[in-house]
Amino acid sequence: MKIGLFDSGVGGLNVLSEFINKYPNNIYYYYGDTKNVPYGEKDKEILLKLSIDIVKFFEEKQVDLIIIACGTISSTCYEELKKITKIPIIDIITPVINYLKEIEKDNILVFGTKRTIDSHIFKNNLSKNVIEIQTPEFVPMIENFQIDTKIIKNYLSNKDYNVLVLGCTHYPLLIPEFKKYLKEDTLIVDMGKVLVSNLNLTNDFKLEINLFFTKIDDNLLKNINNIIKHKYFLTEV
Repeated sequence: MKIGLFDSGVGGLNVLSEFINKYPNNIYYYYGDTKNVPYGEKDKEILLKLSIDIVKFFEEKQVDLIIIACGTISSTCYEELKKITKIPIIDIITPVINYLKEIEKDNILVFGTKRTIDSHIFKNNLSKNVIEIQTPEFVPMIENFQIDTKIIKNYLSNKDYNVLVLGCTHYPLLIPEFKKYLKEDTLIVDMGKVLVSNLNLTNDFKLEINLFFTKIDDNLLKNINNIIKHKYFLTEV
């Protein structure tokens, strides 16, 4: 099976890694729009144009499935993207909302980009206590390897929650930092893990990983090698 995944930068690589772990015998195409990262502050019209171009890229690659490995695009452009392609396309937020509906814990803290939080996609679809917080500093921290623990601690303090939803696919890279300030029984929800656990795909090719980024630099290479533990082909587009 040929699977295309995309995100604004390296965050979706966390999702790709989950796919490789569960389905190691497929062909993967990953598109990271590092030239335009972060997506979280951009207007919907810009996000839609960028994501339509990426969908067309995957159509040229003749993929069998497209994964929106981006919380921002999932929360703003998913419905429009489904209408412009015949390729099945899956967003990363819907499976997470369905998962949150089933768990017994009711106090949910969601970290996300400005665009995701402004959509209120979690609060509007859950009949639970949901606190949604914009965390615009997190993506630049990750992309540039500049972790500020004071900022992270401030976002986690003085709030009543027993579930932390990582509403951006970049954020799993900050889990070790998050855990320093979380109660032991806090459930951390990684959207990529939830998505992959809910899929039942074929697994019938030799593993091939093709990474396409709109801008490649040393920080990107560090992030790729930190996340992807298999041989890959890298191209700047």
